[in-house]
Amino acid sequence: MKLEKLFALAAAAFVSVSSLKGAEVPVPDRMPDFSWDTVPLYVHIRKDTAYTDEEIRYLASFPLITFEKANGHKDSGSIEAGTLKAARAVKKINPDTKILYYRNVIVHYGGYAANEALKDVSGAFLLDREGNDKLIRDRIEAYDLSSESLRDWWIDSAEAVCSDPSIDGIFLDGVVKIVEPVFLKNVISPEKKAAELSGYLTMMEDTRQMLGPNKLMLANILRARFPDSGLSYMDTLDGSYIEGFEGAVNMSRKDYVAKGMEAFQKAAQQGKIIAYTCGIGRNLQDADEAPRAKGGNASSAIRDAESRFNYQLALFLICAEKYSYFDLKDSYDAKKSKTWMTRPADYDRALGPPLGPAVKSGYTYSREYKHASVRLDIENETGEVIWK
Repeated sequence: MKLEKLFALAAAAFVSVSSLKGAEVPVPDRMPDFSWDTVPLYVHIRKDTAYTDEEIRYLASFPLITFEKANGHKDSGSIEAGTLKAARAVKKINPDTKILYYRNVIVHYGGYAANEALKDVSGAFLLDREGNDKLIRDRIEAYDLSSESLRDWWIDSAEAVCSDPSIDGIFLDGVVKIVEPVFLKNVISPEKKAAELSGYLTMMEDTRQMLGPNKLMLANILRARFPDSGLSYMDTLDGSYIEGFEGAVNMSRKDYVAKGMEAFQKAAQQGKIIAYTCGIGRNLQDADEAPRAKGGNASSAIRDAESRFNYQLALFLICAEKYSYFDLKDSYDAKKSKTWMTRPADYDRALGPPLGPAVKSGYTYSREYKHASVRLDIENETGEVIWK
């Protein structure tokens, strides 16, 4: 059976099950604070040692945070302990900040205390046709999600952290690797690839049940590379993180961005959280590990920082709805980033609610806010926010 048909069957089964169970009803209290007063912001960060008091106060100013992998493991002993230490410190200052715990659904990263228990799980990792288990970038193991024991370990280890009152939910990374038909296509069999997707879908249903009605569940899933941009995988989720927005696959960059914007708008209009994360400088990667169209986003990489900022902010404001948040950075690592602990003046300007949806003409867009007018040209990669 062809890989595409196996994927379609697995996805169809998931949609059928989801339809029978009914979509998870959002609980307002679990959603982050949101305001149109100024640009709504998000932060996605990691630091391998503890954050300073000044950094904790800075983090506490955001309504939504994801503590990326590797947080605090060098001086707290594990990523779990480092994440909880940071989360508890932020909550002491701002109890309303929503904090997400990072877990990758396929890549086996080190530094987690839970990894010790994985040694007792037989068949935890995917193997290639020669029996090798280093399938991620030829050096890291990939979880075999067709294994119920592996899925139980993954969910139990996530629950150990997410059950803490300082953690408001989970951030799921690596989803695109599972959903992308090309990834590992020539390494594992089509049947195993389809079983990996099926196992992921089951694990997400079980994770939603584990979290209960009061915890958030976000994934790195929306991508224009998919026929429906990944919207069909949003049923069990409260929202999507977005990165690699310009990493065009099998189409021109401008068409890829336009399709991605449409998916952003659709999900946001349905009340989903959108954590829009974009790069400045050289941080323009899309870590999905599948072929892209030539050209990609090379032109963006050499543009000046101010133009890049204006373009990305305009793109976000064209698409944003309630529970959309903006994060522009040059690195996920607090120790390497030059944008960490900085705040552009535009973040504090009066914005006000949108006066209606964006107006599209070809590859140009416009939208009016109470205190700003937004203009965007994705073909020429220019954007402008005119503050009233």
